[in-house]
Order: sequence, then structure tokens, then C-alpha cells
Amino acid sequence: MTTQQIPVVVLAGFLGAGKTTLLNHLLRSARGTRIGVMVNDFGDIGIDAMSVAGQVGSTVSLGNGCLCCAVDASELDEYLEVLTRPESRLDVIVIEASGLAEPRELVRMVLASENERIVYGGLVQVVDAAEFSATRQRHPETDRHLPIADLVVVNKTDRVPGDRLRAVREAVAGLAGKAVVVEAAYGRIDPELLFDRVVPEGEIEGQMSIEDILYGPEGEDGGGGEDGGAGPHAHPHAAYETVSLTATTPLHPRRLMAFLDARPEGLYRIKGFVDFGAADPDNRYTVHAVGRFLRFYPERWPEGEERLTQLVLIGAGVDAAGLGKELASCEQNGPQDAPDEHSMWGVLRYVQQTEEEPEAP
Repeated sequence: MTTQQIPVVVLAGFLGAGKTTLLNHLLRSARGTRIGVMVNDFGDIGIDAMSVAGQVGSTVSLGNGCLCCAVDASELDEYLEVLTRPESRLDVIVIEASGLAEPRELVRMVLASENERIVYGGLVQVVDAAEFSATRQRHPETDRHLPIADLVVVNKTDRVPGDRLRAVREAVAGLAGKAVVVEAAYGRIDPELLFDRVVPEGEIEGQMSIEDILYGPEGEDGGGGEDGGAGPHAHPHAAYETVSLTATTPLHPRRLMAFLDARPEGLYRIKGFVDFGAADPDNRYTVHAVGRFLRFYPERWPEGEERLTQLVLIGAGVDAAGLGKELASCEQNGPQDAPDEHSMWGVLRYVQQTEEEPEAP
């Protein structure tokens, strides 16, 4: 069976954009999800171990089961090794780019890592809607940071009137190219945009958690952060849409790859399992896509399990009905539509190549 890899999300943005507030929001929303955080300086992260702030080489355990490390860029692989140890039991790792490296270089370091327990989880660029024009003047590199992002969060939307916000959104979208652009106030994006939330044992998904009862709706505690804190009237999560497909008929690998290669702007994450039927009867394929990053992981079908394709697509501003129809059109249409011997080549391009381990005697 394939070992579950831990997504590594890179969080970038200039000082004051709201990275720390977004990071605090993710930690507050973690509940049953164990998050590893790697930062160069803790700043205003809401943790009880502030004494380690700025001390490179420190690791602290947070009260909700998350871990936080203070590192510099040269230690990235070393601390990925620490955080991905099985005993850490982390579900996702978030690297805050500020003070570590240019976002592009940090992404390259993650992609070049030889740690087989991680997978790239995307580059999230946080933008201050209220100061966007001034930020571009002070930091012209903004124009080259946005196009390499997978997700751009236009933050502090509560501070900008409607007409001006639309202009900022259009300018950001023009620079961001194919990156997904979402709006948020107080850094409140739904964690499901970045990673799968783990529902703690005994909790029913969607019900109020103990954190809901203790803290109330997020933002009511007036907590601080680099963009001034949540305040008493925090806006809801940035909106996104989810499209699900469950198919008992195998998918045609060529048509699925055509769909994935042409996936529309706004489609940010794809996850699930694919049954390619006779094209590879022994294996099901786990698919992981974030932004333009795509990878397949073949694994033996679990004995006795029904052979289904189960996919979830997450995006913003997408045509959910249209995506559902496009996915359905990837299903094989009987014996005359059987894949040929070369049909899996497109899929196999996105399978991570590793040396085969000898079989156990």
C-alpha cells in the first residue's frame, strides 16, 4: 500500500499582508488535524511558547497537537525530516516563507527534497487588499511572486470599498495568471482549500466541536495578529465550491488526462482514487493535484473492496455542473471504448519514480 504523504504548503506574502493571522486561523481551526509549522520568527503566532521566538533551531509542541519550528532556509530538509517522523503524526506542514527565502526558491527546495514522506501542497500568496498598490510600488517583485502562486488570498477585504476591491481583485487576477484567487477578511480561508481536515474520534463532521463551545465563532475573541486581529465581526470563510464524482465504471486514462491538462482556472485541488479498469486492473490510482502540480500514486486494490472512482474537486468561481459533466464524460463506454496498451502513458508521467524495493522472502 502507498504510504500517505504529508502535504507541505508554502505561505508567502509581504509584511502586514496577514500571513500570521491566516496561520493563527489554521491553527485555531485545526481541531483534530495535526499541523507542523516552520517559520523564521514566530512573531504574533498565538502560542504559549513565545520564549523560543527568533531562536533558530527550536521546536515546540503546541497545545492542540501541532508542532512549531524556528528554522532558517539551510535547515529546511533537516526539519522536514524531524516533522515527518511517524511519531509526530502530522497531517500537514505549513512553511511561512517570510525570512526564509524567496517563494520561488522555497518551492524549489520543497520540490527538490528527497524526503519521500512529503508532497508539495501548493504556494499560497497573501495580498493586502487595502495596501496592494502601495505594496507593488515598495516591492516590485510582487509582479513575479503572484504568477507562481497556486492560491492567492486577497486579504483584508473588510477594509476596502466595493468598487476599489473589484479593481484590486482584477489587478491581482491579471498578475496571478492561472492561480486561484479568493477573497478573505482576517485571513479566514477554509482549511479545506489547503488540506483535508481530520475529524477527531467521537466527533461527527459538521457538529460543534469543543473549540466552538470554548471560543465561540471565530473572531469573537478579538485576538491580535499582524493585520490587526480578528475583531468582533469577522467575515465568514472565503467561498469555494466542491464537485464530487463517484463512478462504478472505470475512467478512460486518455480522457481523464485531457481533462486534467486543461483543468480550468479556479480549480485548485483534486483528490481521490481512480479506477482505470483494464488499463491497469491490479491497481487503483490515488490522485493529488494542487494548482498546476499533479501526481498519481498506484497501489494494489484492497482485497474485497468495491472498485470505484471517487474524486473531489475544490475550487473558486468554477462551473460545478460543467465540471461534473466533463468528469462523467471520462467514463469508459463499453468494450468498444477499451483503452489501448499506450493509454496509460500520460498518467505514468505523473507517477513518482522510485527504485523498486526487493520483495520480502
